[in-house]
Amino acid sequence: MKDDNTYDVILIGGSYAGLSAAMALGRSLRKVLIIDSGLPCNRQTPHSHNFITLDGEKPDSITKKAKEQVLHYNTVSFYEGIAIKGEKKENYFSVLTDKSDVFDAKKLIFATGIKDVFPAIKGFSDCWGISVVHCPYCHGYEIRDKKTAILAQGEKAFHLASLVTNLTQDITLITSESQLFTNEQLQKLESHTIRIIDKKIIEIIHEDGYVSQLVFNDGSREDFEAVYAAIPFQQHCTIPVELGCDITETGHLKVDAFQKTTVSGIYACGDNSSLMRSVANAVATGNICGAMVNMELINEEF
Repeated sequence: MKDDNTYDVILIGGSYAGLSAAMALGRSLRKVLIIDSGLPCNRQTPHSHNFITLDGEKPDSITKKAKEQVLHYNTVSFYEGIAIKGEKKENYFSVLTDKSDVFDAKKLIFATGIKDVFPAIKGFSDCWGISVVHCPYCHGYEIRDKKTAILAQGEKAFHLASLVTNLTQDITLITSESQLFTNEQLQKLESHTIRIIDKKIIEIIHEDGYVSQLVFNDGSREDFEAVYAAIPFQQHCTIPVELGCDITETGHLKVDAFQKTTVSGIYACGDNSSLMRSVANAVATGNICGAMVNMELINEEF
């Protein structure tokens, strides 16, 4: 290992979880390198919510302020780029970037998030995070009392509908697989006057990301003001799996209560390893992760 390119910890991903972990490590005087591309998944979302003291702030404003505070600790460095390969050496890890730079560290933290896989619906990506959303806790209050569609299948659709019922009374489930609902679920949906449309959406009519109409595959269309969508995702970074980290049934990196993956020396935090996809949870798991990595280093050194 070359001393100038060697760190206690390399942190891949510099958004909320990564910066939170870096702060805990920086305050413990750990030499840390954050590698980040500057393209967070919520960059299109106009405002961040449900994070105490910063409710309603713009996501990039939170990130900018967090980065300034983290880099106040002079043992923390920031590298703008993409980690493209990781390698386990005898007693350290080596990371290669898209700029052909190589960095080494005793420990790795992945705070790389997840990548949403958008359906083939015209206008969907333009509205994502604005009026087509994934989470009632992050966005539900802002779209309360609006005519709302839920784009999901089976159990996910039923679960989302239950979460949204206290936010709006005008809910329509749009599903191409209505046969997946049980009779009990159908009765409960009917009792809450939740309609089911068994069609496929082919286009979202919108203005600057704000939904006005949904167009269906039979040519019909209907006015809506908001859409919840349960869509698939994939890991934003493949390096953890390439290094042997296990994935859960839901597609997340498998971690324990201390954010340890199944590979010794590798940790993960934030959206890539949690069902709770929120800024608050990312910050919380990042803080735990940073502390636990520091503790592991202490146990090895003391």
